[in-house]
Amino acid sequence: QVQLVESGGGLVQAGGSLRLSCAASGSFFSINTMGWYRQTPGKQRELVATIRSGDSTNYADSVKGRFTISRDNGKNTVHLQMNSLEPEDTAVYYCLADLQDLQYIRRTFWGQGTQVTVSS
Repeated sequence: QVQLVESGGGLVQAGGSLRLSCAASGSFFSINTMGWYRQTPGKQRELVATIRSGDSTNYADSVKGRFTISRDNGKNTVHLQMNSLEPEDTAVYYCLADLQDLQYIRRTFWGQGTQVTVSS
């Protein structure tokens, strides 16, 4: 079984910074893509940023220039550095891992979510 454990959420004032981390553990062959999504009450979960195994990245327009995603392949960890935070960034942030399991079947796993609250 694969687990994703997130850390780093919290409360911050507008203009501040937070760094989210997510570590994948368990048995699997390889991780293709890791990333972050976020969700607010009554809305669908939306993409924040993803990073592929070759380090190519993708960002939502709303976070470009403010957020930076990175990964440590040796530790199966992904980070999200969030700068210039805005109240609109308030959400539960979920870590995603798209991976190949030991049967080489592609699977997607989600973390439990971490709350980010930005006060104005």
